[in-house]
Amino acid sequence: MTATLTEVSNLRIRPIRAFSDNYIWMIDDGKHAVVVDPGDAMPVFDALESENLSLAAILLTHHHHDHVGGVLELLQDHKATVYGPGMENLPACDVALSEGDMVTIGAPTITLQVLDVPGHTAGHIAYTGQVGGEPVLFCGDTLFVGGCGRLFEGTPEQMLQSLDKFAALPENTKVYCAHEYTLSNLRWARTVEPDNSELAKFEAKCMQMRTQDQPTVPSSIAIEKNCNPFMRARQPSVTQAANQWANKTLAHPVEVFAALRAWKNDFK
Repeated sequence: MTATLTEVSNLRIRPIRAFSDNYIWMIDDGKHAVVVDPGDAMPVFDALESENLSLAAILLTHHHHDHVGGVLELLQDHKATVYGPGMENLPACDVALSEGDMVTIGAPTITLQVLDVPGHTAGHIAYTGQVGGEPVLFCGDTLFVGGCGRLFEGTPEQMLQSLDKFAALPENTKVYCAHEYTLSNLRWARTVEPDNSELAKFEAKCMQMRTQDQPTVPSSIAIEKNCNPFMRARQPSVTQAANQWANKTLAHPVEVFAALRAWKNDFK
């Protein structure tokens, strides 16, 4: 458990570190907790015990093991309600969700709306809304700080549409993604847009945070729109860079996005 947390009203959102670079997000009110994508049960058990919290609910974004692997073990000790994507095969799911559904939890007091965001997986969902009056997005592996998820089951068109849904959210929405991939993502982003001054400043800030072992997550929708090439596929500077990398003219934003994803896949 890291000491870094966000306090809003009587609610806290904090990362629980798992594996080499995963973040399991915990929301609590001092008595009750919700966790997002618990790929590993043990650090969640430790966090609950250290704060004397009861687990009320589990929110899942997609089926990959590093996001769901701890669910059944947690349910052995906690009577938590499991929410997850209705289109995916999950180890447990009490409430199957799709776009437009609402998740309302009484304690801690949380109301979130569900978005369908296919691309990384076919049935990936995200949760957005208010936590203690603060706009938030729990996006799993669809969006990362400076990057996006690989297209294991979806298409470039689907992923671009999913990111467009995020881009339409309020710019002060905090983006709680599930991995600490930021520095490698931003190193690639600087290759795409070497003259992006906002990106340069943000990269320097993130490098300083990582030297202090601080998470670079959450970012915000505003940061991603200013710094993340995948969120900027329609910007002339990004389009030009993608054209040069592909060595051809890319006529449509989906083609630009596909080239960016292929570029990032091969980036060292």
